[in-house]
Amino acid sequence: QLRLVESGGGLVQPGASLRLSCASSGFDVGNYGMAWFRQAPGKEREGVSAIGTDGSTFYTNSVKGRFTISRDNAKNTIDLLMISLKPEDTGVYLCARTYNPHARIGLPRTNDYGLWGQGTQVTVTS
Repeated sequence: QLRLVESGGGLVQPGASLRLSCASSGFDVGNYGMAWFRQAPGKEREGVSAIGTDGSTFYTNSVKGRFTISRDNAKNTIDLLMISLKPEDTGVYLCARTYNPHARIGLPRTNDYGLWGQGTQVTVTS
């Protein structure tokens, strides 16, 4: 069964760090473009970061230098390490997979991804 399950969210203060993890089943994460999106209340879903099958990584400007996406093929997981968190990073973070294997990717766009997790809440507040 194809499935993505996110974990690692929480309530933290500005400047703190979190590591999100996306556990995948039913396919190999090494064969697909994988990405993290986030959605804040009242806002559109936003692509945060993506990783291609060749290891290339992409980040939206607001998280460059603070977030790092990584893939563990042995564990079949995708992680997102987030440091120096800001209140504007608050939202539900969702893991996603491209529709097709070995798809060429760039900055993550919602329409390119066909399998989604349920999300994990990240709240950054003092």
